[in-house]
Amino acid sequence: MQIKEITENKKQYLDLLLLADEQEEMVDKYLNSGRMFVLDDDGVKGEVVVTDEGEGMLEIKNIATNPDCHGKGYGRKLIQFVEEKFKGDYFVLQVGTGDSPLTVPFYEKCGFARHHVVKDFFTKNYDHLIFECGIQLVDMVYLRKGI
Repeated sequence: MQIKEITENKKQYLDLLLLADEQEEMVDKYLNSGRMFVLDDDGVKGEVVVTDEGEGMLEIKNIATNPDCHGKGYGRKLIQFVEEKFKGDYFVLQVGTGDSPLTVPFYEKCGFARHHVVKDFFTKNYDHLIFECGIQLVDMVYLRKGI
């Protein structure tokens, strides 16, 4: 297994990126400015895109694993990689996600804690309704952890 940085042709991973962020226009807002890493384990299993938010904060803008690989620890490996790679350069790792029973508990198990909520984020910023686990995503929940 290896994790490598992707610096060119990031959109070749668009199918994977769209698993975590359903609207290409939203992905375009951070893809070029973000640093992208891909986890390869006999094929691409996952990816993560992080951005510098200033004042020592790094944000996970997109993290996704191939649906066939869910539950195998690849998402957690990507988060651990980001923590190790950027420790000392950043002090806080932040992630924003929908208030879903699938994603929030995953981040909490990875050591993140709820920090704040942006009301109506998904209904105001996406051109379609987004559902996860049968629940419409409305608010963006931000979680943080020290690194």
